[in-house]
Amino acid sequence: MKTFYIETFGCQMNAHDSEKVVGTLVEKGYQQVEEIDDAELVLYNTCSIRDKAEQKVFHRLDTFKKAGKGKIFGVLGCVAQQEGERIFERAPHVSLVAGSASYTKLPEMLVQLEAGNRRVTGLSLDTADTFDTPFTSRDNPYRAYITIIEGCDKACAYCVVPFTRGPERSRTSESVLREARSLAELGYTEVQLLGQNVNSYRDPSAAGWDFAKLLDETGKIDGLKRVRFTTSHPRDFGKSIIDAIDQNEALCDHVHLPVQSGSDSVLQRMQRLYTRADYLRRIEWMKKARRNIAITTDIIVGFPGETEAEFNETVRLIDEVEYDAMFIFKYSKRPNTPALLLEDHIPEEEKTRRFTLLQEQQRSIQMRRHARFVGKREHVHVEGYNRATNQWVGRTSQNKTLNFTDARLPAPDGTKTLTGHYLDVLVTRVGANSLAGESVLQ
Repeated sequence: MKTFYIETFGCQMNAHDSEKVVGTLVEKGYQQVEEIDDAELVLYNTCSIRDKAEQKVFHRLDTFKKAGKGKIFGVLGCVAQQEGERIFERAPHVSLVAGSASYTKLPEMLVQLEAGNRRVTGLSLDTADTFDTPFTSRDNPYRAYITIIEGCDKACAYCVVPFTRGPERSRTSESVLREARSLAELGYTEVQLLGQNVNSYRDPSAAGWDFAKLLDETGKIDGLKRVRFTTSHPRDFGKSIIDAIDQNEALCDHVHLPVQSGSDSVLQRMQRLYTRADYLRRIEWMKKARRNIAITTDIIVGFPGETEAEFNETVRLIDEVEYDAMFIFKYSKRPNTPALLLEDHIPEEEKTRRFTLLQEQQRSIQMRRHARFVGKREHVHVEGYNRATNQWVGRTSQNKTLNFTDARLPAPDGTKTLTGHYLDVLVTRVGANSLAGESVLQ
C-alpha cells in the first residue's frame, strides 16, 4: 500500500482542506502514516497569511532536501497558489504544487506523479468543483467543519488571501444543509461553518438566503447541538446574526470579529471598509443581546505608519470592549498586497514592544472576566482526557476551554469515556486562558 504524510499549517479552513486531501488519498489506496520517514508521498498544506508561516514551510522542505531522497514532495494550499511554479525553482525536489481549488482534481494529479512526472501543478482558481470533494476524512468523530464560502473580495491592504483563495463564491444553501444533515445522521453533534469572510455568504440559488438565515436553519437540524462559525468581517456583520443567536439555542454564544486596529486612520490605510464607530456599534449589539456572547478578535500591530497615538487608540478600544480572547500579530510584508507600497515601516523591536504590551493588557482582562465564572455551572462538550494533568477537557458554548475532574469516571479505562458527551461542570478556579472545575453529578 502506498503511504503518505501530511502536515497542515494555518487556519481551520486549511485543517478542513487537509481532511479532504486525506479522504481522497485513502480512497485512492494510500495509507496515512504519522512519521515522515515512513511516507512515500510527503505533503505540506500551507498558509501564507504571514511571512513566518510561509518560511516555516520552506524550512521543512530544506530539512528533507537530502534526507528525503526517494520521496515525492508536494506543496498544497496558499503558498502553492501564491508562489506557483516558482516553488520548483526554490525547492527542486518538490514534484506537486496545488492550490485549494484543485483538490477535486487530486486523483488526476496523483496519476501523473505515479507515471513519473516530477512537475505537476493544480493552480486554477476555476471554482466549479471547489466545495463538493467526494471524500473527506474527518479528524474528529463529534465535531465537523463545513466550508460555506471560499475566497475574499475585500482587498485589505495587508492580506494575500484574494490572491491565494480567489474571489468570494458561496455554496448553495441546499448543499450546505445537505452536508450538515448527513453529518448529524452520522452522529456529529457540533458543526462549524467556515469561510474567509463567513458572514459575507450569499446563497447563489433561487432561495437567496443571507448568512443569518443559513446559520439559523443549520441550527434547526435534528441532532446538532452546537453550531459555530468563523471568521466574520465587520463590514458584512448585521444585527440579524445576533438575533439568530438569541433565538436559536443551538447557535453558540461566541463571535470572532477581527478589528485589526482601533484607529480610524490605520483602518483606512488597511482598507478595512469600516470605522471604529461602525465596529463598536456591532459590539453594542452583542453586549445588548439576551445571551451572554463571548467576543474575540484579531489585532495587527506595527502596520506601516502606525504612530504611537494610533497604537494607543487600539489600547483604548481593547479596554472598552474587554475581549474574551485576542489574537495579536505583528505586521509582515506579503506579496501582491497594497501595503507594500506604503512607507514608514515600523522597526521590528517596536512591533515586539507593542505586541508584548497588548498581550499583558489582554491577559489582565481575561483573568478579570474569567473570575466571574467561579461558582457557576457551564455546559461543556467533552473533547478528551489530558493524562498530563489527569483532567477531562471540555469546551463551553462561549468557546472557552474548561478542564475538569469527574468522580464517576476519574480517567478513561479503555472501555468508558466521556469524550463526545455534553455535561454540566461547576467552575471552581480560573486561569488567564482556561477555566477549571468539577463535573456536576446527576
